[in-house]
Amino acid sequence: MNLLPNKKIYFLSDFHLGTPNPAASLLREKKIIQFLESIKHDAQEIFIVGDMFDFWFEYKYVVPRGYTRILGKLAELTDGGMKIHFFVGNHDMWMRDYFQTELNIPVYYEPAQFEFNGKKFLVGHGDGQGPGDHGYKFLKKVFRNPFCQWAFGVLPPFFGLGIANYFSQKSREQANKKEEVFLGEENEWLIIYAKEVLQKEHIDYFIFGHRHLPIDFLLKDNSRYINLGEWINFDSYAVFDGATTTLKYFNK
Repeated sequence: MNLLPNKKIYFLSDFHLGTPNPAASLLREKKIIQFLESIKHDAQEIFIVGDMFDFWFEYKYVVPRGYTRILGKLAELTDGGMKIHFFVGNHDMWMRDYFQTELNIPVYYEPAQFEFNGKKFLVGHGDGQGPGDHGYKFLKKVFRNPFCQWAFGVLPPFFGLGIANYFSQKSREQANKKEEVFLGEENEWLIIYAKEVLQKEHIDYFIFGHRHLPIDFLLKDNSRYINLGEWINFDSYAVFDGATTTLKYFNK
C-alpha cells in the first residue's frame, strides 16, 4: 500500500488505562484523546500496539465499566473512515469480538507484517518474543487457552474483574519499581528476536511495545528496531511519513 499525499502512519502503545487509579487514568485517557484528535487530519492508518488497558476481559453480555471516552473516540475515527489496527498485549489479551463488531477495528493476536511505500514493517506487542522468559510464555499459553477463558468468564464480573484488577495492579507496581534503562544490544530480547528474523528475511522496521522504554536502534544499514515506549511517563509514539519512521513525544 502507498500512502496518499501528505498522509502518515502512526504507531502507539501501552496506555495502561485503569492504573494506578481512576483519577490518574482519566487524565491519561483525555491526553490520548487529545493526541488522536491532533493527528486525525493527516493519519491514514493508526496502529495501537497492545496494553491499551491495564486489564480487559470481554464477557458475553457485560462491557467493563470505564474507558467511555477512548472507545467513543475510536468509534468516531473509524466511522469517519480511519483505518485502525489493534494488537493485543499481555494486559488485554482476552479480547474477543467487541472491537471488531462495535468499533470496526481488526484485532491481531500475533505479530503481523505490513508494507507501506515499499517499506516492510513487522508490528506486534512484543511479549513472549525472543529468548528466555519461559515462565511468562507458559502462562501466556494458559491464558490464551479457550477453556481457561471460559472458566474465568463463569465468575460473576464483580469477582472476576476484582481479582484480575488486583493482580494487574500488583504486577504494575512491581514493574514501576524497575528503572527503565537500555540493557545493551546483547541483552535486549526484542533486538535479539529482530536479528533472528533478519536472518530469514528483510524487514525495514520492527515496531514493538511492551518494553515501556522508547528505543530507536539501528540493526543494519536499512533495518531498525523501534520500541514505542508508553503513555504513563513518556507519551511516546512513532510516525511513518512515507520515507522514514521517527520516534516522537506528544507535548514534550
